[in-house]
Amino acid sequence: MAVTPTCPVRYDPLDEATLADPYPVLAALRAHAPLVWHDTMECWLATGYEDCVRVLRDHKSFARDPRRLGRTVPEASLSVQVLDPPHQAAVRSAFMTSLHAQDLPALQERARCDIAGRLEALAPRPAWDVMRELAQPVALNAIADLLGVSPPPLSAWVEVSDTIMRSMDGGLNPDLVEPGRLAREELSELVASWFTATGSRAGLLGHVRARTAGAGPELARYVVHTARVMFQGGYSTLAAAIGNAIDTLVCNSQVQRALREAPQLRATGVDELVRYDGPVQGTTRLAAADVLLGGRTVHRGEKVTVLFQAANRDPAHFEHPDRLVLDRSPNRHLGYGWGTHACLGTTLAQRVLAALVDALADHPGLLQAAGVARRRNTATMRAFDQLPVTLQP
Repeated sequence: MAVTPTCPVRYDPLDEATLADPYPVLAALRAHAPLVWHDTMECWLATGYEDCVRVLRDHKSFARDPRRLGRTVPEASLSVQVLDPPHQAAVRSAFMTSLHAQDLPALQERARCDIAGRLEALAPRPAWDVMRELAQPVALNAIADLLGVSPPPLSAWVEVSDTIMRSMDGGLNPDLVEPGRLAREELSELVASWFTATGSRAGLLGHVRARTAGAGPELARYVVHTARVMFQGGYSTLAAAIGNAIDTLVCNSQVQRALREAPQLRATGVDELVRYDGPVQGTTRLAAADVLLGGRTVHRGEKVTVLFQAANRDPAHFEHPDRLVLDRSPNRHLGYGWGTHACLGTTLAQRVLAALVDALADHPGLLQAAGVARRRNTATMRAFDQLPVTLQP
């Protein structure tokens, strides 16, 4: 690898101050250069919106599938999120067609009723934890509802999901890799049970099974692996997004009032909440050949990490990026990624966040902090471990 200049801006995604508020250091990175080399992470960091979108769009130059560079990938990891076009086309088409066949407005209404019922029960209490008592159960119920499966027991599932999510930072802490592998095996057994001959034919998975009946063994494996990724990723992304959105509302009481008093702001407001402090921090690609990006040459095999949150605050693309602008439009943020590798749970997340905003607007109380919040010590997913609030008039 050619010698690359080291960025003078110190970026440690697990630093306590960065976990609490990553945006000042991301702005400093972006101001220094749109593309910087990080010695510890051994990758390029893309911070500008246009460069990030280019990396996500240009599948020929930037590979998601490491096998294109002669590297090995565990068979169980081959899903729509790893395969590159055109090889992902069949499995992605099956899932996206099945997604759009679902009654999404009805799902959103069920989520709103679930949230409203929980808020009603929680409101009299002087303090409660958003993550444990709202975000996690709502997210699990919603993704199970979409897929058409029975949700596993919440406490056991949270442990499995958290272990998988933490293992996504295995490049920063190798000790997380093996527990993550074991947790994925446990999840794989659960997902495989949904594809038995006597399993449910309801929901998205029922539709996928019908569309892929008689498919060859390779596609059948990709479908099961993608269902696993969709269940886990949909849950973890949605739970994190609910926590971040509520934290933003707690810190901006005027926004809570605006969403209550002006319902026309809610659709664009949901998008803006995700842009302002979204759940997914970034993703990584491999340069498939030497390529010029951000004024620098990225050599074949080098990693490029796209920092979504930096792109979402890029002043070259978003006017007043550090402001929460509820009627911002257009708002092509990267809160869930972009293109064919975007989070499969994006549609679900947007529907449930809209349900959350509606349920909060219908409740007479306003969210307020009720203790010290604690961010989760993870780099890939921006989430809370604990977020104590109160909801009283």
